[in-house]
Amino acid sequence: MKKINLKLLVFVGLLFGFSQAQGQQLPSNSQRVHQDVPFVQEYAIKYYSEEVPMLDKVYADRNGTVQILSKSGLLRPHAGAFLYPGTLTPDKTYLAMKDKNIVSISTVENQFVYLDDKAVFSNAWAGSLYLQHELPSAASFAHGKDFTFLVSDGGHIHLVSKDGVSYKGKISGSPVIEITYDAATERFLLLAENKLMSFSPADKKLKTLTEGAGFTSFVVREGKNKLAIATKDGYFEWDLLSDKKVGQKQNALPWPVLTSLTEINGLLWFGSEQGAFMEKEDGKFNYYFGERWLPGDKVLHISQKNADEVLILTDKGLGNLVFMSQTLAEKAAYYEQQVRHRHIRHGFNSTLTRMEKGNFDTGRLGDSDNDGLWTSMYLGGEAFRYAVTGSEEALQNVKESLDAMERLYTINPVEGFPSRSFSRSGYIEKLADPDRWQHASDPEWDWKATTSSDEVIGHVFVFGVIAELVDNEALRQQAIGLLDQLMTHIVENDWYLIDYDGKHTTWGRWNPEYVNGFPTMVGDRKLNSSNIIAMLQTAYHFTGKEMYKKEAYKLMEKHGYLENLMRPMEGIGKAEEGSDDWAAMLSESWNHSDDEMYFLGYWGLYRYAFTDELKAQYKEAIKDHWEAERPEKDGLWNIFGALVDRENFDLEEAVWYLQEYPLDMISWTAKNSHRKDIEILEENFRRQSTSEVLPPDELAIRRHNGNRFTLEGGNGGSQEYSAGDIWLLPYWMGRYLNVISDPLIR
Repeated sequence: MKKINLKLLVFVGLLFGFSQAQGQQLPSNSQRVHQDVPFVQEYAIKYYSEEVPMLDKVYADRNGTVQILSKSGLLRPHAGAFLYPGTLTPDKTYLAMKDKNIVSISTVENQFVYLDDKAVFSNAWAGSLYLQHELPSAASFAHGKDFTFLVSDGGHIHLVSKDGVSYKGKISGSPVIEITYDAATERFLLLAENKLMSFSPADKKLKTLTEGAGFTSFVVREGKNKLAIATKDGYFEWDLLSDKKVGQKQNALPWPVLTSLTEINGLLWFGSEQGAFMEKEDGKFNYYFGERWLPGDKVLHISQKNADEVLILTDKGLGNLVFMSQTLAEKAAYYEQQVRHRHIRHGFNSTLTRMEKGNFDTGRLGDSDNDGLWTSMYLGGEAFRYAVTGSEEALQNVKESLDAMERLYTINPVEGFPSRSFSRSGYIEKLADPDRWQHASDPEWDWKATTSSDEVIGHVFVFGVIAELVDNEALRQQAIGLLDQLMTHIVENDWYLIDYDGKHTTWGRWNPEYVNGFPTMVGDRKLNSSNIIAMLQTAYHFTGKEMYKKEAYKLMEKHGYLENLMRPMEGIGKAEEGSDDWAAMLSESWNHSDDEMYFLGYWGLYRYAFTDELKAQYKEAIKDHWEAERPEKDGLWNIFGALVDRENFDLEEAVWYLQEYPLDMISWTAKNSHRKDIEILEENFRRQSTSEVLPPDELAIRRHNGNRFTLEGGNGGSQEYSAGDIWLLPYWMGRYLNVISDPLIR
């Protein structure tokens, strides 16, 4: 989770509503269970400004009131909530403020203090603070001891207090850009672009401490007797007791061209020309870049609001980061609402598309090649939820989406053939892949053909889950009936998925001639073998039809499918030179959709194994694949790891994935290839771009079939993904497998 380390992290529990009913779970002899206590979940509220690029600083006072200084006066946030951006509007609270030429703003004792061309003043303390500074071009100031202030116009400094101006001095060289005060040494510190200076109010001495270039901002490290100095190429620290530089300059940052620097609860926060970031206690960074977090890329100023919020002012508006406390169960409750409110289309688990810059009220539910697959994954999560909690709502969700799955089979004329999708007629040209759509016998509807193997394995996975775990006989028989129809179609058509035109689809092929026609290093040989055996075992387990068992053994023993599926992952790679074009194309690089197909198939491969001996072999193959996937830290693959070995799987990484996934599932553009704090690897077969995968909330939203090492992505907020397949499936599967506990509210 994010290590924000806020001093007073208030538990705001049940923010999105949560009710949990107890149900049946699998017994577990494993002690490896994540105790679901509250963790820090962050999200952003954004406020866009029309005053670009006229913004300067942002602060909040003791009441939580936020003020932004702009070139045209004071602004304040208007409206705004999570997923509903607000705006910045003129602050008209005090009548006289509109006539003040305010050039800087700060806080003293958590009250707003202002600098204009005449004085340092405030509306707090009954308006009694008004200190004339005698610098008509004043630009910066800082508060010292006993309401003493140092004011500068860049070339001069004046020390002012209730007794008037007690010191006037001149600055040579580059103008002063920032002033702060160090209480430990009782002196002001002044920063210019090319030097650091100190001024002692006691002896009225101005001294140059060090010279350099490209200085932009600085902050006193609380309780550390150090000063952190930001530059256009990283930052360094200065010992305030010895007045010497500490260590080397650090520029291995997400972006080293720094614009702002502050400290919040002992942790450094950096503003840059490419977003904001916080240095964690382990030396790594939390990176806030792109419109998931901020209205603009260039950060102007950062400050703290209350105990659990951070204000980040950018060139296009304000980002208000909120750090709240919640359990995984509460996060699941929020996501359940997200799915039901915006992502159910005819019972399918769908993506909201064609949105205008993150505004989901402007979007529409989109069709997909994989409507059946994404729905299978959501449906599986709801079945696990029902098995764990006994929730009637979950049961109703299962029923609704299973009906959608059933209609995939009945809306087309081919027995046992699942359509990719269906939609009301008359809109084919506006749907994805218009050439794949066919008219149904009912003139009100159209259906999508060319179904592929990833839909099929998704169907079989969820039919098995429902048949095993949902104690509603009608739903069980509905799932088993669909499973039987599908597998009968495949067996009777010689291991092909036969479309309306009598031809096999491009990917619906498990025939030995096709599968074994690939060289052993081409992944489809292993994948298709693994999937079809899982599918046949699932069909046999729930129908009891010997045909499925007999055919599975024939494929394993006569056609080598057991050997195929047991082949180690390290042997998968590019086809040898001279292989046919199809094999070469399929093995250009690692296919992450294949990972999704493998793991969904592993449920039936392992759980419904014909014999204990086969089960042990399958376990070996699954663990081998899981080991290959570990660097991606995918939450679902790690939970599947618990299916076969509850003592040896990456529980912490699975929880990390679930906690780090952003609440905002909008497809904001994400960029990371420019970062200087990550190690970029040379191009490789698995397309692992970095030595360590980045957290989900620093990447573009992507499903489990995407490469989590892809550093760029998103489309400017034109889609909102459903949490149904991405998050709810691994969470509820983890709850069912008893590796994630019930919520423990403290």
